[in-house]
Amino acid sequence: MSVGVVFDSAGTLLKTNRAVKNIKSGLLLNNSPETTMLTFEDPDRILVLLNISSTEMMQIPPEKNFSEYLKEINVVFGISCGRKIIDAECVAAILFSDPVCLVFDMQEVIRACWKIVSREAESFAMNTGIIVNLRTGEIEFTIAAAGYPFPGVREMISALHLKGVAVYIASGDRTSKLELIADKIGIPRERVHGVATPVTKARVVTNLKDEYDVVVMVGDGINDLSAMRAADVSILTVQQKGERPDALCKQASYIIDDIRDVIGIVDKLNTEDS
Repeated sequence: MSVGVVFDSAGTLLKTNRAVKNIKSGLLLNNSPETTMLTFEDPDRILVLLNISSTEMMQIPPEKNFSEYLKEINVVFGISCGRKIIDAECVAAILFSDPVCLVFDMQEVIRACWKIVSREAESFAMNTGIIVNLRTGEIEFTIAAAGYPFPGVREMISALHLKGVAVYIASGDRTSKLELIADKIGIPRERVHGVATPVTKARVVTNLKDEYDVVVMVGDGINDLSAMRAADVSILTVQQKGERPDALCKQASYIIDDIRDVIGIVDKLNTEDS
């Protein structure tokens, strides 16, 4: 029996720390909030990934308007998720015209995120993003997220490969970041699908069902729900602490608290088939 396993990245393969700032209140949100859950709380929110260097960002005058800076560098961005189907032009209109958000608002979350994760890991990948609100036409939150692999991830990927299992990543994170992570943990770059919305993730799973007898989806958040529904077997990992909606828990064929448990589940699938 041929098996393909699709992993989300942040919170699934990677322990992820986040810093989020509410632009209107000027406050940093506590407890490393799950940004997809925050996005889905309001039907008009869209989570947007920004292809910017966090190191370069820290060199920009903090009082500079953030939209003005993004427009100057002609930033490349990707729509990660939201409850509405939206095109890039609508997001760009907000991204490049917000009058309130400052470079300082992004610098503050980068600094806060770096302070947390640098205590836990020597090397990590940093992502930056925002949540825009279609109803208000504003940048509502700035976001920085940094992650590093959970213990045993590389060994787990290697064990799956030795069993003949094809391993993929489908994630809302930037493709360039995901490719670096894939190199580190042993997943071929051609099996990486970046800036994947929930619809895209589900499409990846559906397409792989034409190639493999069983397709397994492993995720940790609400943006993985559609892909889990499309998969033959769905695994919810709760290794990254946080709340999960009931729909996600009910959809899961298995719920695990250690990503390495995927190996045993795949073994079980092969045993049941034989």
